[in-house]
Amino acid sequence: MQEIIGVKFRNTSKVYYFDPKGLDIHYNDHVIVETVRGIEFGTVVLAPMMLDEEKVPQPLREVLRIADSQDIERETENRIKEKEAYRICRQKIAERGLEMKLIQAEYTFDNSKVLFYFTADGRIDFRDLVKDLAGIFRTRIELRQIGVRDETKILGGIGICGRPLCCHTYLSEFAPVSIKMAKEQNLSLNPTKISGCCGRLMCCLKNEADTYAYLNKGLPARGDQMTAPDGRHGEVQSVDILRQRVKCVVDTDNDERELVDYHVSEITFIPHSKRPKNQQGPAPKNEKPSRGKDRGAKSFEEPNGNEPDEKETAAENPLAERGEEGNAPSEKNGRDRSRNRKMRVKKAAMSGNETAPRSEEPTAEAAENKNGKPDRGEKTEPVERKEGEGQEASQKSRKRRRRSHGRRRPGSGEAAGNSGESV
Repeated sequence: MQEIIGVKFRNTSKVYYFDPKGLDIHYNDHVIVETVRGIEFGTVVLAPMMLDEEKVPQPLREVLRIADSQDIERETENRIKEKEAYRICRQKIAERGLEMKLIQAEYTFDNSKVLFYFTADGRIDFRDLVKDLAGIFRTRIELRQIGVRDETKILGGIGICGRPLCCHTYLSEFAPVSIKMAKEQNLSLNPTKISGCCGRLMCCLKNEADTYAYLNKGLPARGDQMTAPDGRHGEVQSVDILRQRVKCVVDTDNDERELVDYHVSEITFIPHSKRPKNQQGPAPKNEKPSRGKDRGAKSFEEPNGNEPDEKETAAENPLAERGEEGNAPSEKNGRDRSRNRKMRVKKAAMSGNETAPRSEEPTAEAAENKNGKPDRGEKTEPVERKEGEGQEASQKSRKRRRRSHGRRRPGSGEAAGNSGESV
């Protein structure tokens, strides 16, 4: 067990815990303690009490001494000096033209530091201001930017309830407040009615938020369907949270509707805390398709009559077995073959082996059309043949066409050297 006391510095700070060190300290006594900022003058707000060592906040500092009359007099002088420091700082801010609002000036007990609290919309460059103040007060200067809630906590005031502000009297820390708390308490969402002096949501909304959340669990929402004790069906019109009563519009036997007040235990409905989540329905009509790889893809599962058989494709494309890209007939490959054929004809003409097609033999264009290939609109240049070379030239052209298609007839003794390469 550890003995601790609670000390508060000024009316706007939270409670800090110290070790009394066996001193006879009572509630509302003044003590001198050592803090991170230096020697401070505080007031005891929590009498000495025993607490488990596991629950003792760390680090736990010791109380130096109980404040005497000289310490109290020095603290009074510091309060007078703070007013003068506040006036000088405001004057320097006006001279510098800085867009900042000075809230308070504070001296430490040993006068080792002067703190100035201010508010501003954004970041302020106050380096020149610090130099001016340090030259006047001859001590350490510290400027701290605070928010509007801290400003109201320091200055204080009277709330719309007619009492002093909670943050200035007993609240040590600000609790998070949301607009959902005002909705659960069935309050008007008018900002002027649920906002405090600082312009933010009132801190007192947090006081009863847990109670209203518990009471709302067993109540229906406005517009929910209900069943009365006599079996009539209706719709919830309004809800009284504190009294746990519900006003419903129910149907009568005369095809009319009347407003009836029920206790929540008398009617049957599904509370919103137990309602299942809405399942996702079908996609809306105006929904745009996804932009993935499958967008606009077609199905190729159905066989097409113009597609070649698997065996024929494997024979024509020997690279298909290895998973490589073969010589599948396409428009691009057709243009490449026509271009290669023209180049071979030109090379043959330059080497002196000009060959002219016979009248009874089909040309390269006719042979291509005969094999079912599309007509590309290309024409071959007629060349003259020498005597006795027509049959040999036709055989060579057929062999070249077979090699260009990557085919080899079964039973032929000639090995197709380019059968495994793309042309």
